[in-house]
Amino acid sequence: MNFIRKNIYNPLSLGIALVVLVGILFATLWILVPPPPRSIELATGFQTGLYQQFGEKLQSELTQEGVSLKLRTTGGTSDNLALINDPNSGVDFAMVQGGVADISKYPNLVSIAGVFYEPVWVWYRESSFKNEAGKLGLLSQLKGKRVSIGNEGSGTLSLASQLLEASGLSMNDVHAEKLKPLEALEKFKKGELDAVFLVVAAEAPIMKSFYEVADIRLMNFEQADAYIHLFPFLSKVTVPRGVVSIANDLPRRDIQVLAATATLVGKDDVSPAVVTLLLGATYDVLKSYSYLQKPGEFPSGSGLDFPVHIDAEIYLKDGPSFLHRHLPFWTAVWIGRFAKIVIPLLVILIPLFTYIPAIKNLSLRLKLSQVYEELKVIEKNALNPVLREKNYKDLESIERRVGNIKVSMLDAKELYDLKGHVGEVRHRLSLLS
Repeated sequence: MNFIRKNIYNPLSLGIALVVLVGILFATLWILVPPPPRSIELATGFQTGLYQQFGEKLQSELTQEGVSLKLRTTGGTSDNLALINDPNSGVDFAMVQGGVADISKYPNLVSIAGVFYEPVWVWYRESSFKNEAGKLGLLSQLKGKRVSIGNEGSGTLSLASQLLEASGLSMNDVHAEKLKPLEALEKFKKGELDAVFLVVAAEAPIMKSFYEVADIRLMNFEQADAYIHLFPFLSKVTVPRGVVSIANDLPRRDIQVLAATATLVGKDDVSPAVVTLLLGATYDVLKSYSYLQKPGEFPSGSGLDFPVHIDAEIYLKDGPSFLHRHLPFWTAVWIGRFAKIVIPLLVILIPLFTYIPAIKNLSLRLKLSQVYEELKVIEKNALNPVLREKNYKDLESIERRVGNIKVSMLDAKELYDLKGHVGEVRHRLSLLS
């Protein structure tokens, strides 16, 4: 207790205490503002699908920035949603097909960006629709046909089921089979299927395997406007003649298809720096995706199931921040992290600077008060002959300390008053001796 009382008057002790306090605040904020992870995991889809291909290109871009992206192949969108919603799965991000998720079941998920169109391709065998002049334009024409509607866990199955139901068809009205794309392709080649639902981007490798099948055609959605009115998450996309395959002349005329939006989804507590990194890499990856989307159309924050992450929304609107635009990723991250800590500290400390004169004045008065306390003790013991020698030594110590005190012109009076009082005590002691 005496140690505290002695040092509370010491400006050096007060300064050290202030530095320690600032250090504690800085360390606390440093912990509360963690750096972004150097390793993240993305749930993609089939090994041969475009989700996987997109993930591999994204992986290559992130590696250049010192971030490891692990890819997990899955059965598709439904599996991806289950994984990213499971806190123990290790999955941080997922590729999700628009219109599949019931967002009320996933309150902690956010969209990073829509990345490309995923048209609903309905491949059909021309010979299976002879009564319709070999053309499929309405989904109601699939009644009684053998149709692959996508495998369990895929977005294709979910979307195909919704479209068939909207067209007045139940699973009993069609011979529906839940097959993976390659399984459906094999049965299609053998003539065991009449039509196949496939929801993938035009750039997907699996597309080539389909358009090389003989007697195959692509459905033109003649009721496309009605479907997008009923399902706002869908878009109507015009597919020009031959754009899927010029060599195979597919499609053989301009057609209308429905398209969902493939979305990069993350958790709502994702690091803003990672959002910036992913979006920057996505822009680079999507430069080669030009079959159906217009230049600059993706990545996009429009028409997505999940709410867009606030930092992603800012990035999509204004581009990267000044730091990320002009500095390497990790340099920008550490400078930004430092700024997030220093700014709150300045908010706390700057007002304190306005009180420096008052604090300085208080410090001087505390120092003078300590001397007066010691003078009172000397005066109290002045009549005690046993303490006479000690009183002189203590007084000499006080005089040396008072002589070393430096003050401004405004505080000179207080110092000289103190010196006068010290002199009075010495005079009193000399009279008593």
